[in-house]
Amino acid sequence: MTEFDPAAVPAALSRRAFLTTGLAGTLATGLAVSGLATSGLAFSSLAARAGAPLVGSVQPGALRRRLGRFEVTTVLDGYLDLGPELILGYDPKIGDPLRAAAFASGPSIQGPVNTFLVNTGGKLVLVDAGTSDKMGPTLGHLPKALAAAGVSPDQIDAVLITHMHPDHIYGVLTPAGQPLFPNAELLLPELDRAFWYDDAAMNAAPDLTKGFFLGARQAADAYAGRQTLYRAGEEVLPGITAIGLPGHTPGHSGVRIDSDGQSLLVVADLVHVPAVQFARPDWSVAFDVDPAQAAETRKRTLDMAAAEGLLIAGMHLGFPGVGHVAREGDAFRYVAASWPYAY
Repeated sequence: MTEFDPAAVPAALSRRAFLTTGLAGTLATGLAVSGLATSGLAFSSLAARAGAPLVGSVQPGALRRRLGRFEVTTVLDGYLDLGPELILGYDPKIGDPLRAAAFASGPSIQGPVNTFLVNTGGKLVLVDAGTSDKMGPTLGHLPKALAAAGVSPDQIDAVLITHMHPDHIYGVLTPAGQPLFPNAELLLPELDRAFWYDDAAMNAAPDLTKGFFLGARQAADAYAGRQTLYRAGEEVLPGITAIGLPGHTPGHSGVRIDSDGQSLLVVADLVHVPAVQFARPDWSVAFDVDPAQAAETRKRTLDMAAAEGLLIAGMHLGFPGVGHVAREGDAFRYVAASWPYAY
């Protein structure tokens, strides 16, 4: 019988079939018996035939991980494009190499709009709600993503809004303007609600954001009978505490989730463009109400997360938006968390 010679097997077959399928012994025997090991015969006859049509769309984004006794699921509303012109203080000599290093060198940077579904075992709490149909076709896919996670809107007990920008609160409504979550309590940061209901603030706002005020009010008013205001430092629900992160908006809030000694800090819109803002936390974005305060909050919070080794989650961190912060000199580096293989 001809002896099997591994060197005679094409590299692609050797690596794929032998190393990844674990069938090395079986295939080796079969090759030796048939004489294929030394014949150089092409293996096209062994290839599977792809008979399925192309799907033509991206599958809904939903990824679950365990946090102590809780489950936290990233639920993707979609994505938006941010150009460097929206980054305040952007210096191409510094920013362009950072973007190139992150493989984000195009005219704009695609960023997700994540939300986070927390199952405490007693309640389902959705942190932020996406956009509904108000910001274009790349967004507004929250209902499909929730369905992919096995959850329907009527099961949600509470929707906790970190701040009242369009990509966070508009999604509490259906495209027809009705409440999407018929049984949910709407939890709003007290300072933010006061700001978005302030006519003087609306009149003083740039034209770009004047419409945000009316949209935020419409979304909140739909839940007027089941609306609760919260303050920074308050335990909003058992294991879920509001953290003040002002600057992006006056009441912009993070959410700290604690269960059985494990913690996750949802930093909301602390970072919009991770490719540059971890390295340059002093760079804010055009949507920040107080850019200087936003930058100071970002530096302080990233420093705390790095020092404590705290797991963070962000609405605009690459899906599924969960990772750690590492110090890098006077700046920071984002390290995406390992895929939750099992729990």
